[in-house]
Amino acid sequence: MENIDIYDEYMNKIGTESRDVVHKKGIWHKTVHCWLYDDNKNIYFQERADCRKLYTTASGHVLAGETVRDAFKREIKEEIGIDMDVSNAIPLEIAFWRQDKDEKQWHDRAFAHVYMNKLSLNFTNFHFQPDEVSGLVRINAIDCMDLLMDKKTVVRATKITTDGKGPIDITKNDFLVAPNETAIVKYGHILQSIAQLF
Repeated sequence: MENIDIYDEYMNKIGTESRDVVHKKGIWHKTVHCWLYDDNKNIYFQERADCRKLYTTASGHVLAGETVRDAFKREIKEEIGIDMDVSNAIPLEIAFWRQDKDEKQWHDRAFAHVYMNKLSLNFTNFHFQPDEVSGLVRINAIDCMDLLMDKKTVVRATKITTDGKGPIDITKNDFLVAPNETAIVKYGHILQSIAQLF
């Protein structure tokens, strides 16, 4: 069973609890949202296996006793199969995330730590966690921003799977968003942060 550290609403640690209990009771905890980018201003979205929508490169809970950077490294390894040096990972923000699915008795209260890290352009040896990730989609960050701001209706990207890679067209509908979110609000600040690095 997965245990995670729990917090009050001011991010003071108050103990440790199982993941199931945390979501049943809606207890505050930490998550990490991992973003990879490269020197060509590309951002790497994972394609979720369950819905085929684009989401963070990797993400998940920060486990009990684990640092956020350690969680970043572990989630990247677990979900896309690469062992990264994360000592230079850039922290972007801590988002306070609340979501309730009353019909499932599931309540999320997370301090989402958003980090990004550079991926070597010659890296191709991905191994995807099949129940979570069906592949990666590499998109130019500026093109993606134009798409989410309705300056373009479609952008060309590269889909990377265990069978290889190839071109793919992406539209705004391909991004995973919650009912109360928009893609530009959810992903725009990440895209802008990557574009400003160069």
